[in-house]
Amino acid sequence: MSSIEPRERWGSRSGFLFSAIGSAIGLGNIWRFPAVAYDNGGGAFLLPYLLALLTAGLPLLIMEYTVGRRYRASPPGAFRQLARPAEAIGWWQVGICFVIAAYYAVILAWSVRYIGFSVNQAWGDDPEGFFFGEFLKAPDKAGTFSSYVPGVTWPLIAVWLITIAILALGVRRGIEVANRIFIPLLVVFFLVLVVRALTLNGAGLGLDALFRPDWSALSSGSVWIAAYGQIFFSLSIGFGIMITYASYLGRRSDLSGSAMVAGFANSSFEILAGIGVFATLGFMAAQSGEPVSEVASSGIGLAFVAFPQIISSMPLGGLFGVMFFGSLVIAGLTSLVSIVQVQVAAVADRTGISRSNSVLLVGGLLMVVSVVAFSTDGGIHLLDAVDHFINQYGIALCALVAVVTVAWVLRRLPVLQADANETSAVRLGKWWIVCLGAITPLMLGWMMVDSLRAEFKENYAGMPGSFLAWAGWGVAGAVLVFGVLVALVPWKHHGDIGGRAPEAEPVEDELGGKI
Repeated sequence: MSSIEPRERWGSRSGFLFSAIGSAIGLGNIWRFPAVAYDNGGGAFLLPYLLALLTAGLPLLIMEYTVGRRYRASPPGAFRQLARPAEAIGWWQVGICFVIAAYYAVILAWSVRYIGFSVNQAWGDDPEGFFFGEFLKAPDKAGTFSSYVPGVTWPLIAVWLITIAILALGVRRGIEVANRIFIPLLVVFFLVLVVRALTLNGAGLGLDALFRPDWSALSSGSVWIAAYGQIFFSLSIGFGIMITYASYLGRRSDLSGSAMVAGFANSSFEILAGIGVFATLGFMAAQSGEPVSEVASSGIGLAFVAFPQIISSMPLGGLFGVMFFGSLVIAGLTSLVSIVQVQVAAVADRTGISRSNSVLLVGGLLMVVSVVAFSTDGGIHLLDAVDHFINQYGIALCALVAVVTVAWVLRRLPVLQADANETSAVRLGKWWIVCLGAITPLMLGWMMVDSLRAEFKENYAGMPGSFLAWAGWGVAGAVLVFGVLVALVPWKHHGDIGGRAPEAEPVEDELGGKI
């Protein structure tokens, strides 16, 4: 008799959907999408964005759901069952998730501190100087490290302890319950923020800047690359999360319908975030007398520099700040949990150890790496470099290799299509195979070529030959090497990795349907 724990199951279809949506909705939805849309044609950008969702995002999401449910394993085990050499892709994804989780938690720690800073607007009259200087103590020269920053270290440890606690409770009692609480709370918080932003003087200026269509932008290839890139990065596809989550589904679950609900929910939140962010930036532009183009920003600069400046100048700004940074924490935490779960599942499948031990091993190691690497005074510069290279040459490249392997090398799309169609309300036709066999790999390949061309023309952030540039390239290459090396070690067929285990009985959801 095997002592391996039976594979867990989601408690209901809605629990899986809440968790999938929670993984997809993260920091990028709030601070990346609005700027990408604004810089690439405004309202006109929604056309390539929608086409990217329909021709690449949803098809790839359905493929990952099908692979996860069919083989009931984490990415390494699932790809191994597709073909023995393909296991390396799964471990590559695990390595990518490890790197992302290590620095993603740091941004959540910053957001936690900024909830408190918002109450008394501790950044004063110089939010940028406060963030980089007084708070992060960042050195002027990138690539230098001299001391740890306690104001980052302690909240970072707290973020990791919360994440470990949620994961230790399991898929049903931990991840599912947490997302059932966090996702509705996030939606309520952000709806209140959007309503407040729309009442600000100048909100119309921001919305006009965001949604005014520039149809001429559609003739630019970079706009289409941006649309597909946003879809790939925002849906949590390409690095194993959805394969892992789908591995806990029952045999009768609706895959295509679930993918559409998760995909459109993610995109709807992105548009909602765009409205809230640009309405607020319109207020900032009206207050400063500058055009929206001068105050528009994205990423860390938007969240920790621009928004604090706005908070200081608006009525009830403290409350607005608490809700904004609270939204960042919630959105980021649901994504972080899903990223770490990939590694937890892979270690448990590979070694046969219990879930609790796998959580402690993975979570403890991640907490140490996160604190050591990113809570120093030079941590923000390292984070910026690693984030760029792991996204461009980790996630995107891994997604390209995965879809080419499944569609072109192994020719498994017809098998996966039949598997999904057995239980899905929306049946997959030839369009699905065409999208994954042609459109998705071509767009991912185009993105990769365009990114490399820009990289060789001018290295990221103008740092050729610097420590950070080498660190970025090194991390991106290391996760690939990690995937190949770990895949060479023989399995001992723990759990149901050696083959498809008998299906568990379907569980009833609260709507009476079965998964």
